[in-house]
Amino acid sequence: MSNLRLKTLLGAGCFSLGLIGSAHAGGIERGGYDIDLLFDPAPFATEAEATYVMPQRKLKNAVDTDPSDGDLTFLGSTAKDSKSYWVPRIGVKAEVVKGVDCMFDYSQPWGAHTNPGLWAGAESNMETDIKSNNYAGTCSYKMDAGKGQVRFIGGVYYQEVYGFKEDLVSPLVPDFQGTGRVDLKGTGWGWRAGLAYEIPEIALRASLVYNSRVKLDNISGSLDLTHVGLVVLPIYGATQYMPDTVELKLQSGIAPGWLAFGSLKWVNWSLLQSVPICVVGTPAAACVTGDALHSGQITSLDLMYRDGWTVTGGIGHKFNDEWSAAGQLSWDRGTSHGYGSQTDTWTLGGGVAYTPSPNIEVRLAGAVGVLTSGHSGVVNGENGYQAGTDVSYDFGNDLVTAISGGVKIKF
Repeated sequence: MSNLRLKTLLGAGCFSLGLIGSAHAGGIERGGYDIDLLFDPAPFATEAEATYVMPQRKLKNAVDTDPSDGDLTFLGSTAKDSKSYWVPRIGVKAEVVKGVDCMFDYSQPWGAHTNPGLWAGAESNMETDIKSNNYAGTCSYKMDAGKGQVRFIGGVYYQEVYGFKEDLVSPLVPDFQGTGRVDLKGTGWGWRAGLAYEIPEIALRASLVYNSRVKLDNISGSLDLTHVGLVVLPIYGATQYMPDTVELKLQSGIAPGWLAFGSLKWVNWSLLQSVPICVVGTPAAACVTGDALHSGQITSLDLMYRDGWTVTGGIGHKFNDEWSAAGQLSWDRGTSHGYGSQTDTWTLGGGVAYTPSPNIEVRLAGAVGVLTSGHSGVVNGENGYQAGTDVSYDFGNDLVTAISGGVKIKF
């Protein structure tokens, strides 16, 4: 197998793992972190890609389990919980000096959008939309080691996380217009470190990368209660962390024109339980999760996650100098465990790469998956706090699909 064929497949492995990805990972993960462009052998490379994900999560058998302010079950026991979304990514990589490569990229690692509207759980959630921006710089130094090269990886990133949540505050307002809305934003810094070993002649690469937590200690925003005859209140959130991650990736040529690859990723989603939200002026020591009698929170964002695990495996094949393809199977362990609808996801993906010239690569991929069934109800959290006391519901095995496209230019 020639070096050209192996290097092309090495790029195809990045394409398979990065672009197809897990169509609908757990927690509030969207694009996650991806530094595969850093490994491109070209002195200079830039790429842009976007994925459109279409989850079809539907809730059923919903019951208002806290009818103290009115039983809303009559509003509907079913609801469409998910919204489709885009995941963009753009990056540029250059060899600064021999052995030193640096990459700068923009991505949207986190996000979630649910919009069930008026339903039995309207007092819990009518619409929640979380978004993020991530600006990262990552460099590596490689040196000869045995038959291949060892690469030391390090970088930093600046992250913005923002969004809103809207729910029904008072069912007594005519036409169910008595809604309230929380808008919040926080920023923070993170860092990454890793190690990789490569033998280009056989398209072998093994990498282990740790991405740190991002401390959001400046969460602020507003609580709009004008629809129930009150005012807009300035609010803040107690210090939170976006999760740290560890990812192991492996790939190797296994036969002329063939490449096998896989990955194992852990995400520390258990950091995110119930996020207390308080009016500005509330002492920080009182802004903790709990009921109104024992804490200063005015509302909360309940997530109650457990850690996430993602396992991926696949095969890539180069047909000729212009065309290559790959397929993969992914399993993502759901972060919900009795509250919420983030259960296990199985995803089958495939894609093709077209290289009309050595400097240009065009990629197209698709995926189809299953969001597994489950039930959401009461879960006991920190400080004796209980989430899910306002509504219970079921959900079946639902479909998720995704399409991706990207282009890479290198020289």
